Amino acid sequence: MPSVRRTAWFAPKRYGYGAGRPLCWQGWVLLLSFMAVMMLPWSALHFMRAEKTTLAIMIAFSSVLNIAATICFLWVCKTRTAGGWQWRWGEGDR
Repeated sequence: MPSVRRTAWFAPKRYGYGAGRPLCWQGWVLLLSFMAVMMLPWSALHFMRAEKTTLAIMIAFSSVLNIAATICFLWVCKTRTAGGWQWRWGEGDR
């Protein structure tokens, strides 16, 4: 069975822990999609004319959606970062 080669979507950070900038189009699509998911529910709430209870339910739903999107985004970033997530002190850690 041929092995599937996983390409890196994000560069590792030079200093600190986590992912850096996107390296390929998949990383850019993921980043822009995450930003849209985070912003669209809140901007839609701004234009809604509804009762307070309906707005409260929509705000709660938007908050849950944002938390779930953040967890998924971080998981994909962690699995698709070149060299994984680890603490780095600069050029010597690459």
